[in-house]
Amino acid sequence: MHNFKELIIWNKSRELVKKCYKIINVFPANEKYGLTQQIQRASVSIPTNIAEGSGKTSGKDFVRYLEISISSAFELETLFFLAYDLGFISE
Repeated sequence: MHNFKELIIWNKSRELVKKCYKIINVFPANEKYGLTQQIQRASVSIPTNIAEGSGKTSGKDFVRYLEISISSAFELETLFFLAYDLGFISE
């Protein structure tokens, strides 16, 4: 098992969540249940899966949760590309 609180990636992913929440504050109100909610879920999924995986006794299981976190990061990146395409954010 790993102590997730000591993992650099877990701490950095928490910072990412805070940045995402700040960015989506500028989104239009009608996006509350669209991209805004998807970005919230995808960003929060990253540190929570790292933490959940750290509790697994098998290294293979931990790696699986890290893979899920990476997938959420790719989802998050795509959501921000879409937000850019829709004019909600700039580069």
